[in-house]
This record gives sequence, C-alpha cells and structure tokens, in this order.
Amino acid sequence: MAKLKCNLKKYRQLAGMTQEDLAALVNVRRETIVRLEAGKYNPSLKLAMDIAKAIGAKIEDIFIFE
Repeated sequence: MAKLKCNLKKYRQLAGMTQEDLAALVNVRRETIVRLEAGKYNPSLKLAMDIAKAIGAKIEDIFIFE
C-alpha cells in the first residue's frame, strides 16, 4: 500500500500561515493540521482540496503517494 507523504508544513510556512490560520480557513481544528503535518492523518479529498486552495499550492505538491 502506498504511503502518503505530506509537504503541508513547507507550503503552509511559504504562505505565511500558522497552523491556526490554516485550520480556521478550512474549518478544522488546529490539531488536525498538526496530525496532517506529522503524517499521522490522511485527509479526505475535500479537505486536501480546501487546504491546497487556501495555501495556493497544487494538491499533488502537498500530498504525495510514495
């Protein structure tokens, strides 16, 4: 089974956002962003798309299957 690599922290920081900022924009708790960045949570397709749109990056740059 493919493992999901998450580059969210890098792109979030490039966008100048805190975890709280991003969480508020995509309507999740900050803990969800923490777990995503730690690779301990796989987002739904909708959440992944919302995150990509919020930080202005391509979904396939943020979330990569290895």
